[in-house]
Amino acid sequence: MKLREWLEKWNMTSLKIQLPYLEMEWNPQDADKAAAWELYVELLTRITTQPLPDDHGDEETALKSIYAIFGITREVIRKYGPGCIEFTKIAVIVLNQIIRPFTAKWHKLSMSGAFDEDAKRQAFRQDLKALQVELSKYQKMLADISGVEDLTDLQDI
Repeated sequence: MKLREWLEKWNMTSLKIQLPYLEMEWNPQDADKAAAWELYVELLTRITTQPLPDDHGDEETALKSIYAIFGITREVIRKYGPGCIEFTKIAVIVLNQIIRPFTAKWHKLSMSGAFDEDAKRQAFRQDLKALQVELSKYQKMLADISGVEDLTDLQDI
């Protein structure tokens, strides 16, 4: 299977990837599977994919949890090294194209006191819901790479 076909399977065709990479064979190895499992667990258990009801939680804490995915991903990539290149191709693109725009926007706004305003907190939560849709797709992709049953819909929330 080509990378392009695999991304289409997960409705992630909006990712901007150079054509030569899209046409390459998608063939995750054991290190890719282990790396995907580690990040899958992180996404599955964080606000990155879990609901944040309006009357619960804290926007700043949610933002920090999402930002932590950068460090966690870097650590996983270093841990598994060049053996997890297929995982890395996807992980870096998701960090830079999906997560970074969200964290960059909301970090700057939070530094200027945005979370003190109800309208900004609500706007954050709306943006978070949109991000969670994309990260849920990514989470399911990670389950697929790691060869495990996806537990995304385990709970009835």
